[in-house]
Amino acid sequence: MNQESKKFLEELLSTPSPSGAEEKIQKKWLDYLKDYADETMTDFSGNAIAVINPDAEFKVMITGHCDEIAFMVNYIDDNGFLSVVKSGGINPKLALGSRVRVLTEDGIINGVVGVNAEHHGGSKEKIKVEDIYIDCGFKDKEDAEKKINIGDYIIYDFDYNYLENDSLTARGLDNRTGAFIVAEVIKQLSEMDCNVGVYAVSTVNEETNMGGAYFAGSGITPNMAIACDVSFATDYPNLNKKKLGDVKLGKGPIISKGSPINKKINSLLEKAADTNNINIQYEVTPGRTGTDADKIRLTGKGVPVALVSLPLRYMHSPSEIVNLEDIKEEVRLLSEMISKLEGNENLKPV
Repeated sequence: MNQESKKFLEELLSTPSPSGAEEKIQKKWLDYLKDYADETMTDFSGNAIAVINPDAEFKVMITGHCDEIAFMVNYIDDNGFLSVVKSGGINPKLALGSRVRVLTEDGIINGVVGVNAEHHGGSKEKIKVEDIYIDCGFKDKEDAEKKINIGDYIIYDFDYNYLENDSLTARGLDNRTGAFIVAEVIKQLSEMDCNVGVYAVSTVNEETNMGGAYFAGSGITPNMAIACDVSFATDYPNLNKKKLGDVKLGKGPIISKGSPINKKINSLLEKAADTNNINIQYEVTPGRTGTDADKIRLTGKGVPVALVSLPLRYMHSPSEIVNLEDIKEEVRLLSEMISKLEGNENLKPV
């Protein structure tokens, strides 16, 4: 990964993007692509879109959602402690004792998720979101209300670090890595011959309602779409691979198989992987994928979709882990596959 790309990835990971408040990260995404795309635009949901060959009849859409899980302030008690609700699948048990940032209109307020000391009996075995509270050091409710509003988002106080063997840890790798990957595909394709229109979309709201994916599919009306998300690596202790499959960090991107997935798009991806010596892995999604692909395929008259995922450890924790080589290979896989499209592909299964 060159320095420009690495700096862009780090910038995305350092930018708060809770589901429903993605404006700052979208502006940075669009600014990065202004010199590579033929057109950039937004839509009413807050999606950011970059296009190559906008006049082409055959349109390929690639999406990666930029939003991250978070908490939201729901109540301030008389002593100035903040109660919260979940925005996306954030785990309250993992939050205990964590440092957090409250994202207010006037800037960041630092806080801590309160935790009962072991000396006082420790935490409950089962933690619900209504059991936790945020301590920002306020004197009382009046003091807190000077700076905090109901609806303010709260994220973990952690951006990124590099680990051994090209590993990267951060909060919200799910799925700001996807937004990064589709941007890098546009950057690569800007230097390659391309016969089709390519619409890269940094989508919003995937973690809460997938509304961004629906807006993207409905507005762009692509002939085919590929969702780029993360999926579960199963290469760490105490996991049942017979149940969860065998997926490793550093062994390449994951191609999904199952009823939502168009087999002909998968064949095109597999051909590109084979031709360019790119390692790929597989996962099964028999009924639904749990990603933007599910919404996109049901827009308009229906859109053939595929799902290409980045292996990830510790999903929805404050410290997820991915491998930089997997990111590089996913960008290469998508770029090579899309650059070989003629624009007359018949994607009907029968």
